[in-house]
Amino acid sequence: MTENMETKLNNLSIENPNDDEDIVDPWNVVSKSEKGIDYDKLIKKFGSSKIDSELLDRFEKVIKQKVHHFLRRGIVFSHRDLNSILNQYESGKPFYLYTGRGPSSSSMHLGHLVPFMFCKWLQDTFNVPLVIQLTDDEKCFWRNIQMEDAQQMAFENAKDIIAIGFDINKTFIFSDLNYMGQCPEFYQNVIRIQRCVTFNQVKGIFGFDDSTPIGKIAFPAIQATPALSTSFPHIFGKQKLPCLIPCAIDQDPYFRMTRDVTPRIGYQKPALLHSRFLPALQGAQTKMSSSDENSTIFLTDSAKKVKNKVNKHAFSGGQATVEEHREKGGNCDIDISFQYLSFFLEDDERLEQIKKDYSSGALLTGELKKILIDTITPIITRHQEARAKVTDELVRQFMTPRKLDL
Repeated sequence: MTENMETKLNNLSIENPNDDEDIVDPWNVVSKSEKGIDYDKLIKKFGSSKIDSELLDRFEKVIKQKVHHFLRRGIVFSHRDLNSILNQYESGKPFYLYTGRGPSSSSMHLGHLVPFMFCKWLQDTFNVPLVIQLTDDEKCFWRNIQMEDAQQMAFENAKDIIAIGFDINKTFIFSDLNYMGQCPEFYQNVIRIQRCVTFNQVKGIFGFDDSTPIGKIAFPAIQATPALSTSFPHIFGKQKLPCLIPCAIDQDPYFRMTRDVTPRIGYQKPALLHSRFLPALQGAQTKMSSSDENSTIFLTDSAKKVKNKVNKHAFSGGQATVEEHREKGGNCDIDISFQYLSFFLEDDERLEQIKKDYSSGALLTGELKKILIDTITPIITRHQEARAKVTDELVRQFMTPRKLDL
């Protein structure tokens, strides 16, 4: 995409979508369709590129292995300039990964695992450093959380992130509220970005208005800054390295702005990989939310609680009676248990057989829910066991500015 096209897209308002359009922005994800977000339409609206079979073939050729099932199944479905990163890796030149988490509760949920699971695979596959931004400052503005509480939530979320298995020698986790005061180079890059973005632009991108607090208006530059490698002098020195950002598609507005700015201040545009949302248990019209206990499965939930939530709240694509279901079959496009299995069941052949059996009516809704429970319960249990081993001291080590293995 050309810079002019991206600038034009930056001026598209997310504030007043048409009545029949999905709403996808950094704070809201809502669809009126029971099938959920129309991701093909979202690609056109945001101006990104679909990950097609040709790109997947090239990806596998470059890394010399099968791509992650998120890529194979279209869960990671869209990109910006991924080919530039594959070129970089193919030629033996360095790059790094950047992703983030906005800590709004002390416990992360199953949906939060998705981008970090994918980041872990990318880090292992490419053997590159990763920086993880905890935007505790953002939550002070948007959730009216006290700074001390936001910092504590960030620290607890870091434990969940570390439990996923990131390499401490290649991973730096940082809190905005702490790191901004520790690293003058980071703040200097914030200023460089802020000088390039007008109030009219952020109004257009984020829907801000004249009553928006100035902290919110200034924040997008802070989320953009980790895409500049010189923001981490302890890791990269003064090298200007390319950056790949895996994130959920709702974060794309921040990085459309970033990609418009970076060439103007002497940096390469960051590349992006966009993932779909893990829908709420009640249906695909919205994503999981920490604010609704029954819409999500928390990583702290017991096996009993997981079972109860799935059985009670997971929206079914099955028919009203067993007889009708046997005759007509279930709808995998709207069934939440099947949607979750597409994220967390790694066996492609088994997933396809489940889809075939449920669609034909051979597999009942209760049986499908049991398969989901049996699939995600061990994932959550393993996560809880790993998290219990993450000490406060280990978190501080991950969050200490230091040299990483490049």
